[in-house]
Amino acid sequence: MSRILVVEDEAHIRDLIVLHLGLEGLETTAVGDGHDALARASAQPFDLIILDLMLPGIDGIAITRAVRRDGPNHDVPILMLTARREESDKVLGLESGADDYLAKPFGIRELVARVRALLRRPRRSQLQAEAAAGGDPPVDIHGLHIDPARRQVRVRGEDVDLTAQEFRLLHVLTTHPGIVFSRDALLTRVWPDHTYVTDRSVDSLVKRLRRRIETDPANPEIILTVWGSGYKCADI
Repeated sequence: MSRILVVEDEAHIRDLIVLHLGLEGLETTAVGDGHDALARASAQPFDLIILDLMLPGIDGIAITRAVRRDGPNHDVPILMLTARREESDKVLGLESGADDYLAKPFGIRELVARVRALLRRPRRSQLQAEAAAGGDPPVDIHGLHIDPARRQVRVRGEDVDLTAQEFRLLHVLTTHPGIVFSRDALLTRVWPDHTYVTDRSVDSLVKRLRRRIETDPANPEIILTVWGSGYKCADI
C-alpha cells in the first residue's frame, strides 16, 4: 500500500484529501504545520508528499528544498497545493523540487488522478539505476558534463542541481546536437506520464533549464529555439 504524507493547514481540505485517498486504498499521514511536516518527512519514508505552499511554521518551498537535500524522501514525488495562481508561484514551486502543482480550488477527482500519475512515475533513484544499467555514457558538450549514471551535471566546472524533468530534457537534447525536437516529441520523452502537461509545460521547462545552464538565459547559446518547430541543442 502506498504511503502518502498530506500537509495542509486547512482542516476541511486536509480531511477531504485523506478521505478520498483512503477510498482509493492509499494510506495517509496528515499534518497541518510546517515543522511537523518536516519532522515526519525527515524521519520516515513515504511514496508521495502532498504539500500546501502556505503553511504555519515553515512554508512549502522551504520544506521541499529541505526534503530534496537529504533524508528518506529525497527523491519522493511532491505535489504542491496553493491558492496562488500566478505563474511565478508555480515556477518557484517546481524549481524548489516539486514534481507537480495544483491550484486551489481543485476538484477531488483531478487530485486523485494526479496522485495516481505521480505514483506511477519512476523515482529519481530509479532513473539513476536505470541509466547505470543501460550504460548511457557521460556527455561532454558546450562546457557541460552530464553523467546519466549519477544524474549529475556540471556547468563550466560547477555542479548544478536539476529536477528530474530538467535532467531528462537536457539529456535528450545534448545527446542529439543539432536535431530539432518538436514539443510533442519532448513531451513523450521528458514526462513518463504526460496526461497533465501541455506544450506550455515544455516552454516553461526550457526557460527553467536555461536559467540553470546558460551564461545569458535571455540569449541562449546551448538550448536553442527553432521557431515554428521546437527546440534543439546547438550543434558541435
